[in-house]
Amino acid sequence: MSRKEIVLVTGANGEVGHGLIKHLGENQLANIVAIDIHPLDEELRPYCREMITGDILDKMLLGRLVFAYEIRTIYHLASILSTRAEFNPEAAHRVNVEGTLNLLRLGVEQSQWQGRAVKFIYPSSIAVYGLPDLATKEREGRLSEWQWTAPRTMYGCNKLYCEHLGRYYASYYRQLARDRHPASIDFRCVRFPGLISAFTLPAGGTSDYAPEMIHQAAQNLPYACFVRPDTRIPFMVMPDAVRALVDLEAAPRAQLSTEVYNVTSFSLSAAEIRAEVRNEFPQAQVSFEPDLARQGIIDSWPADVDDDLARKDWDWRPQYGHQQAFYNYLFPNIRQRYA
Repeated sequence: MSRKEIVLVTGANGEVGHGLIKHLGENQLANIVAIDIHPLDEELRPYCREMITGDILDKMLLGRLVFAYEIRTIYHLASILSTRAEFNPEAAHRVNVEGTLNLLRLGVEQSQWQGRAVKFIYPSSIAVYGLPDLATKEREGRLSEWQWTAPRTMYGCNKLYCEHLGRYYASYYRQLARDRHPASIDFRCVRFPGLISAFTLPAGGTSDYAPEMIHQAAQNLPYACFVRPDTRIPFMVMPDAVRALVDLEAAPRAQLSTEVYNVTSFSLSAAEIRAEVRNEFPQAQVSFEPDLARQGIIDSWPADVDDDLARKDWDWRPQYGHQQAFYNYLFPNIRQRYA
């Protein structure tokens, strides 16, 4: 019996999973097999060939996929996000690192069986950065992929290590073994800024003060922002995040000069985000009550990132700048959600 060619998406119920599966499904770009620890949301089911409720730590579950399908691309989105990871760092390590290791091994087995590289698309995060203080953050400005990668969160440590694991599995896996197989994965990583979605609620990210502020204002509910007004990091809305993953997946391997790429769209302070929210929702009640621990984490992240490599290698361009993100995507759709 011939195996069916599919695209595997882990963490399917998450914010990025929602956007990615809808994009792939609506554009008929792939036969999708979706995995999540919880049953797949009803709205995503029409786009998927199969929905698997299971844990990426379950090696037997992943092993069954090897025999059932010909996997051409793995979008590995499953993770425990930054804020939640700080409450249970050991669990975060198991999911974020050991789970990724299981998927990398699955990709290698599929690559060797097919005799061609399976693409492994991995979303990383600005949490991999670790600036020591605000003076350094202000002085350094936009950071490249290789600067100040000394994370101070478990999530950031997990993501940075998995970037290195991806390089290893792509280029050096079992490099001293006598029976080393030449076929391995094609690892490609997008390092995301803070992500904002109009259609899914924030789910435990340290940058979630931005979407939380908008969602609360649309419901006429007060919001106490957990960072200072001057706090600045880069952001991107979900449609651009999905497009970055899909565009990087489609790029010819010969054009790529690295495995890890920064992408970004706009950089705003928390005060500037509040100003936009109040412009759209004049009744918005937004106060600032910084949480010192979370503030310290965000202060270690860059005010902006340099995505010139992505622009050069695979023609990355965000479609939603600052104004388009708020007034063409976020505000209209979030208003409709709570109408």
